[in-house]
Amino acid sequence: MSVIDTVVFDLGNVLIPWDIRWLLRKIFDNETAVESFISEAGIMTWHAQQDAGYPVAQAIAEHSAKHPQHAHAIRAVYERWSETMKPAFAESVALLRELKAKGFRLYALSNFSAELFYQSREHYDFWDAFEGIVLSGEEGVNKPDPKIYNILFERYAVRPESSVFLDDSLPNVLASRELGMRAVHFTDAAAARVELRGMGMAV
Repeated sequence: MSVIDTVVFDLGNVLIPWDIRWLLRKIFDNETAVESFISEAGIMTWHAQQDAGYPVAQAIAEHSAKHPQHAHAIRAVYERWSETMKPAFAESVALLRELKAKGFRLYALSNFSAELFYQSREHYDFWDAFEGIVLSGEEGVNKPDPKIYNILFERYAVRPESSVFLDDSLPNVLASRELGMRAVHFTDAAAARVELRGMGMAV
């Protein structure tokens, strides 16, 4: 197998802790109400559309009109977006920095609304580690669609066989493997290190 020279990171729940429920628990009285809102308003499917580039303001207006009983919470999802995130995982950032110091090429490949990403990036200080970032919201396509991986490969001359991808979503991991990448189904940085070492990387 080719020697790994490139590491590609997902952002949410690999470097940046994210859970929409952290915000919703401040809005609703109990967990049942939180889950009912997510289900009744189809929040995760709706949010994925913004990840693929749908305008946030338009999405709020249209979805609020469709679910008027939940309009306040729908607006809050994006108006209070920062409350869905927490400070970066220190161990993940340490791994990122270590890989950078050892000369690996580093990229990010993330399902992330471009509007929300540029609002959020000021809260984190690890961006200088990346040679490039591919956002679904800028490309109009979400992982695990092969198109977004191929954008990464072509734009930055990333060879799949010489790269490894870290993502917390199993479908995204499996898609990357289908395209020839090695991949880690990310749970935490310590477990990721073990898997990377198993691939011959000194981390």
